[in-house]
Parts: sequence; C-alpha cells; structure tokens
Amino acid sequence: MSEVMISVANVPTERARRYGHQLASHMGRKIDAQWDEDSACGMLIFTREGMPGGECAISCTDQHLRLELKTSPEAVEHLEFVVGIHLARFGYRDGLEVAWMRKNPSDGEEAPGTTQGPLTAEDIERHRRSK
Repeated sequence: MSEVMISVANVPTERARRYGHQLASHMGRKIDAQWDEDSACGMLIFTREGMPGGECAISCTDQHLRLELKTSPEAVEHLEFVVGIHLARFGYRDGLEVAWMRKNPSDGEEAPGTTQGPLTAEDIERHRRSK
C-alpha cells in the first residue's frame, strides 16, 4: 500500500464491548480477526486474496465503539461499507449508525466518508431474503 488512508468511526453505544466482540468474532470467519476481552480491543486484518488490503482497529469505551480503518484510498469506501454494514446489522435494534470520517493522507484534511445504518427491521428482513 503506497498511501494510507485513515478513516475513523466513533459509534455511540452503551454496548461497545458486546458489539466489538461480535464484530471481531463474526468477521473472523472470513478474515484474520483478534479480540482481547480484558482490554476490550481488537483488530480486523483484511489480507484475503482478491480483497482490498487494510486493517481496522476496534476499541471500546463505556459510551463508544471506535473503529479506525487504515487502507488505500482506492479501498477505503469498500472496507468502510464491509465493516460498517456488519456492525449496523448487529445493532439495528439499538439504531446503530456508523458514520466514517476520513483523513486525507497528503494534507491531513478531514472529510466525511460513508455511513451505514441505522437499519430498520425491514432492511434486515430484506437482507435475509436476498441471501
């Protein structure tokens, strides 16, 4: 990866540990993922062949789940969506919204990225039917 784009989402939730653990566990079926229960931190590592590369650090506070994605500018939108839509699906009952903020690698300027959620029960049902 030549340039590294950093994109951060601070998701307000009182269930940050639960969602962080669930995200790492679920994503770990397809990619490398780690979760440390003691520190309430984890990592998603996108190294699967045919998929954009990058990594996403997961950390928790009592009020937020923080996601920090590092990837190429070409892959940032795709990986924001992959991580964000999974979290939005897990937390649809809590109305989770994953709004990413990107930092431009060349000048450090911040700009909005993509947003996933909040999803409705109908969105979840439509996803289940499309599988």
